[in-house]
Amino acid sequence: MLSIIRVPLALFFFVAVAVIGCFLLLFRPFNPDNTRVFGRIYSWGGTRILGIKLNIKGLDSVSQMPPSVVIANHQDNLDLYICGGAVPKRTVSVGKKSLLYIPGFGLLYWLAGNVLIDRSSSKSSKAMLNATTEALTKGNRSIWVFPEGTRNYGKNLLPFKAGAFRMAIEAGVPIVPICVSSYSGRLKLNKRVSGRVNVEILEPISTKGMTVDDIDKLKKLCWDKMKQTIDRLDQQLLVVD
Repeated sequence: MLSIIRVPLALFFFVAVAVIGCFLLLFRPFNPDNTRVFGRIYSWGGTRILGIKLNIKGLDSVSQMPPSVVIANHQDNLDLYICGGAVPKRTVSVGKKSLLYIPGFGLLYWLAGNVLIDRSSSKSSKAMLNATTEALTKGNRSIWVFPEGTRNYGKNLLPFKAGAFRMAIEAGVPIVPICVSSYSGRLKLNKRVSGRVNVEILEPISTKGMTVDDIDKLKKLCWDKMKQTIDRLDQQLLVVD
C-alpha cells in the first residue's frame, strides 16, 4: 500500500524541484555549486518520501578538497536521491545528452552547469574531455563521473571506462571514489523503512607523475578499492538487518 503512495509522490517531488529549480537557476545559471545544492534537496526529500535510511561517511573530508575527478558506482535511477547527498562543493557532473529531453529536469541539469556529451560522437567526446579538463584546471571545479558508463542495478561493479581516468591524469588532479552499498532491487517500498543505504567517500587517489600509459593501472586500483569497500558496506548492512 505504501508503495502506491510513495512512487507517485517521489515522481511529483522530482518534477516539482526541477520546475522550481529552473526558475531559480535563471538568477544564478552555471554556478559551480548548483549541482551540490540541488543534489542535497533531491536527496533530503527523496529518501524521506521513499523511506530510505541514508548514512554518508566522509563528507567532512571533501569539504575543502581541491579540484578532483569524483567517481561513483551507478546502480539505478534512484542514484539521484542516494548520491545527491554526497556531492562535494563546486562539483559538476558528466551526463549523456539525452538527459536534456527529460521534461523540467533536463533544463535544470543544464542550468546547473553540468557537462552533456553525445556518446555516439567521438568528436563530442573529445570536446567533452577538453571542456572538463579546462573546468578542472582553470575553473576550480570538480567533475563527477560514473565510470561504469551504465547502471549495474546493484548486481556487481562493472568494468570502468577510461574517460574519467584520462581526464584526471591530463588535468593532474586526484580521483575521489564514492562507494554506495547495493540497494537496487532490494528496497521494500511497502515497509515504513524501505531499506538502509551506506555511502562512503574514500581518500583521494593521487595521479601525480602519471601519464596516459598508466590509465589501466589507475582504473584497476580504483576498481579494486571500490569493490572492496562496496562489499564491506553490504556486509555491514547484513549485520544490521
